[in-house]
Amino acid sequence: MEWLMIGRAGIALVVASLASGASVARPSESAPVIAITFDDLPAHGALPPGQTREGIIRAIAATLKAERVPAFGFLNGGVERDDPDAARAIAAWRRAGLPIGNHGYTHANLDTVGAAAFTTDIVTNEAPLIAAMGTRADWHWFRYPFLAEGRSPAAQNQIRATLRDRGYRIAAVTMGFADYAWNAPYAACLAKGNRAAVAQLEQGFLNDARTAALASRANATAQVGRDIPYVLLMHVGALDARMLPRLIALYRSMGFRFTTLARAQADPFYAGAMDLSRPGPSPALANQPQLTGPPADLCG
Repeated sequence: MEWLMIGRAGIALVVASLASGASVARPSESAPVIAITFDDLPAHGALPPGQTREGIIRAIAATLKAERVPAFGFLNGGVERDDPDAARAIAAWRRAGLPIGNHGYTHANLDTVGAAAFTTDIVTNEAPLIAAMGTRADWHWFRYPFLAEGRSPAAQNQIRATLRDRGYRIAAVTMGFADYAWNAPYAACLAKGNRAAVAQLEQGFLNDARTAALASRANATAQVGRDIPYVLLMHVGALDARMLPRLIALYRSMGFRFTTLARAQADPFYAGAMDLSRPGPSPALANQPQLTGPPADLCG
């Protein structure tokens, strides 16, 4: 996903406010909140040597449990479907009591495959969801792969109507730092035993997360006049699993608390994602930050 550049003044305003102890505009004095979501279950990104999909999911789930942080996952049921490791990864997520929603069977891009094939991808993914979640659980949340909701109004409206008719809500995204970009270089650096490069990646990962969080707050203040409950996009990658304890600590040091996806999107800001009879696209914050990202060709 491509993030747009935020004006430096907006970020500087929030940084200055946090540094001085001043409050950023929000509807109450309570701390801002984040709902963490993880895309691409059961498999995302390169696997470092000796690691498994199940191990990555178990590490993520263990951190969430230890930190008492809720999270929501999004499943691509057709990805690595014949790999027992992938099946064990999904089972590990569910054993941890973590919910799963629909991310399309093959992670197809609506703007590439068209509305008809994309609809098939949504519907085909429901059988794996029911198998993982059961018939009574609420898995009717949809996250668009690549956050692509349709370039044409016709495609956009057709998919929203399909999702509405099938009882879905859209999982929006209002915070993200391109975490997916860090997993491949992390696996490569581990394979080469380059500890200095791994440490560089870890610090850069946290730096971009902080930049994005400050930008989301600045954008919400500019666009809505207050903090909103933020929905954070992450992925079930190896570096995500490694960094999750430190990432949660970073957010807490910045004053954030954590909430569920459903509670976050009960905020009026997300009405267009919850009521699909409304026009699209999903609500989002404009002017996302320019991120540093991993160094080019590191350990390549």
